[in-house]
Amino acid sequence: MNLRNQWPVLPLAAVLASGLLTGCGSESGDSGGTGSSVVMGMSDDVLATDPAAGYDPGSWLLFNNVFQSLLSFPKGSTEPQPELAKQCGFTDTRAMVYKCELKDGLKFSNGDDLTSEDVKFTFDRMLKIADPAGPALMFPMLDKVETPDAKTAVFHLKVPDATFPSKIASGAGSIVDHRQYDANALRTDHQAIGSGPYKLDSFDKDQAVFSVNGNYKGSAKPNNSGVTLKFFHGDRTALKEALLDGDIDIAYRGLTATDITQLDQQDDSKGIDVIEGTSAEVQHLVFNMKDPVAGKLGVRKAMAYLIDRDALIKDVYQGTATPLYSIVPAGVAGHNTAFFDTYGARPSQAKAAAALRADDITGKVKLTLWSTPSRYGPATDEELKAIAEQLNASGLFDADVKSVAFDQYEKDIAAGKYGVYVKGWVPDYPDADNFTAPFFGKGNVLNNHYDNRTITGTLLPGTAAQSDRAATDKDFGRLQNIVADELPVLPVWQAKQYAVVRDGVYGLEYCLDSSTVFRFWELSKSS
Repeated sequence: MNLRNQWPVLPLAAVLASGLLTGCGSESGDSGGTGSSVVMGMSDDVLATDPAAGYDPGSWLLFNNVFQSLLSFPKGSTEPQPELAKQCGFTDTRAMVYKCELKDGLKFSNGDDLTSEDVKFTFDRMLKIADPAGPALMFPMLDKVETPDAKTAVFHLKVPDATFPSKIASGAGSIVDHRQYDANALRTDHQAIGSGPYKLDSFDKDQAVFSVNGNYKGSAKPNNSGVTLKFFHGDRTALKEALLDGDIDIAYRGLTATDITQLDQQDDSKGIDVIEGTSAEVQHLVFNMKDPVAGKLGVRKAMAYLIDRDALIKDVYQGTATPLYSIVPAGVAGHNTAFFDTYGARPSQAKAAAALRADDITGKVKLTLWSTPSRYGPATDEELKAIAEQLNASGLFDADVKSVAFDQYEKDIAAGKYGVYVKGWVPDYPDADNFTAPFFGKGNVLNNHYDNRTITGTLLPGTAAQSDRAATDKDFGRLQNIVADELPVLPVWQAKQYAVVRDGVYGLEYCLDSSTVFRFWELSKSS
């Protein structure tokens, strides 16, 4: 989408007041795209081509380009605007009934008409399948979807949720063709039928090939004739070499901090540019509250007093991330610095020792930090080893690190086998709710046995129901302070986004913002 065609941003309070959110701006359709095709590589895999199953960055990259949602996030904006919908809005003051009117003449890439039947089918199917690796967990508030006519979809919520528009604007709201998807089972053929700017031509373990969807009707205007996405399966060296050799035009997600620094220092003859963007991706240490060691508050406090984030950013990440001192990242409304205020930025052996004594802990604390090698960034193992060294240097800990493959890692966390483990989070939508409800709400994704009744019973429901998102800052601040005091997690860093491109490739700056939407259509390549 070109900047001049961005929809105006309306605060949600205004949406509620007016009843409907109305979009404007030009639309594209029946276009084959312009310019050369672009080849992009990344070390992440795409774990799913079916929107009912995917809940990982690679899969959502595919969803955001092959499928459309009723709303979408324009580049540079954190407010959802109409995409498939002509207009959407809450029809009540409690934020419990949300109505969308679809645009005229919508079609999927295969030519099938897209109507409200497909909208209802998509959400009913997602919730019925309830794939544990899918986005259904984002919609516990959704009661039912009604379709009074072919162009109208009405969402009835069980509880007020003013963030509902942002949730359906994310990859979780990708609308599928009811004729092409089984209502009771996931697709297993690696095909995808959507209505987005691109269609998926082929998909295998090594690459996915996309071409411009001539049936697309929406705000995006493709600046290329197609995109080939090559998968490097965690092989960061191969990703870097492919870029330097000219086998790919763009390297995205997977280069190490060292790689990025070295590439940024290459002389101009190499024809390489490093593009930096904003990001709300975060990483935390998570504590199993039932663990005999990590379950003790004194141990968790001692770790909070000892971990030196600045040293980690300098030595491990070489400035490609920033220290994080709360669970809501900087740049997202509601952020505070609860962990900085409580534990400070400089390590304190004296305060750590006092925290252990207050919990009647004597002698060195024997502890294992559990890691997984690539899912949460290529330097995760190195980072946790550095954290263990920081803890051990205090003389208060005897810490080591163990790293296991992600599949086994998730199973062991669910079984409660780890006391301290690392988790990363790429937001579904840029609101403080998405950095709190998934972690501390009912059925949270951390599996760390943490439950605070004030958070689950008062703060999360209250903030979810607040239409004026700025008015939630006080409650989100209180929530962050509670988490800093009770320490079910310890925030470590907030990422910056990087892509490395060869000369003659443009548009990356429009793909790297806090909405986490990577927009294929913004990419262009000089021939």
